Amino acid sequence: MAFTYTVSRVFRRASTFYFQKRLESTVASLTKDEIMVLLRPPFSNWSNIIREAEKVVGYPTSFMNLRCLLSDEFANLALYLRKLIGSNQLVMQTAKNVLYGDCKNLQPWGLVILLLSKSVKSSTSNSKAINQQQRELAELTEMMRTGHLIHRGIVNVPFAKRSKSTESAIFGNKIAILLGDYLLVTANAMLAGLRNADVLYIVSSALKDLSESEFFGDRDEQNMPLPGKPKLANDDVSFTFDTTSMTANNVLGKPRKEWTARTVYNGVSLLGRGCQSAMVLGKESRENQNYAYQFGCHVGLAWQAAAELQTLTEEGEAQFCLASAPVLFALEGNPELYKIIDQAKNNVNDVDYEDLKFNILKTDAVDKTKMLYEDHAKKAMALIDKIGDNESVDMIKKLINTF
Repeated sequence: MAFTYTVSRVFRRASTFYFQKRLESTVASLTKDEIMVLLRPPFSNWSNIIREAEKVVGYPTSFMNLRCLLSDEFANLALYLRKLIGSNQLVMQTAKNVLYGDCKNLQPWGLVILLLSKSVKSSTSNSKAINQQQRELAELTEMMRTGHLIHRGIVNVPFAKRSKSTESAIFGNKIAILLGDYLLVTANAMLAGLRNADVLYIVSSALKDLSESEFFGDRDEQNMPLPGKPKLANDDVSFTFDTTSMTANNVLGKPRKEWTARTVYNGVSLLGRGCQSAMVLGKESRENQNYAYQFGCHVGLAWQAAAELQTLTEEGEAQFCLASAPVLFALEGNPELYKIIDQAKNNVNDVDYEDLKFNILKTDAVDKTKMLYEDHAKKAMALIDKIGDNESVDMIKKLINTF
């Protein structure tokens, strides 16, 4: 318990992003401020909903992805993390977000998998008990996701630009690699320990998607995603989650397709495959397995749309992803905005985020992003109704609506 407190205290005191952030203008128009206040999503009850959901599954999911890491190996890594306190290293912000970040960074994937496992009706009771393998699946899914996020905290420091001032970044990269690798190796060992070839294949396909996400579309020198150049398209609505049939040329520049493809590759596929695997471990029908995969994907997409909307409309100086849904929808409505983003070919920090945000808010991008969230949320709830009808299903719906 003492060690848990120590690690949490280290993460709480973590510093800000490695990159510079543009300060918010003090002369922003009143209309713009009013718009941002009105558009801010409601996240106040999130912690209470999580606690209620944990009571339903009868299993504490807080720090699920770190539960098995309270060992000598992780303790040694924690000591090295202390050296990064006070430095501007991105991995520290990643760790801080995973443990104590805003609601948008705490999407409870493992909890959703457990609720889904319990939502299926059994022949003897209103809901099915969660077995040990399904608990381990929820844990390893969280660990894979966190390991991927920490790996993405690695900062590119070109050899020619290395100096005394970049030593903390280089050291932070080493820690990010060690932490991420340890999480992923431990998760893969747990996956093999399930001794289920079908689950191994299903989860491995999601790991393949995570790897390919880093090479999808254009990137800056820090491997941050850049949006595709807007294209006129009439077939931007229909889409399949079959990543084997996706090609960049067919989706880039088409806002909804591009956003969906990027998001599915970048983690939603892992949530979907985790939900599907829970049904496999529960010996459910192939139909329920397919429903579970579709459900997981729609939940992940709904939450991602809500998170991106929150990032764009919140007050402060936070940067936002240039390949997020509001940006892509704004580019569709006003292709001239691509000139602002074109400045980021080498580094996304060169973009005037304040100006870009103001221009995005003048389009219908926010309304379209809200509709995107609502569409995927409704589809997720329709799918969970096909799997079960009990307290777990009600809690899943509450999680979706609250976020």
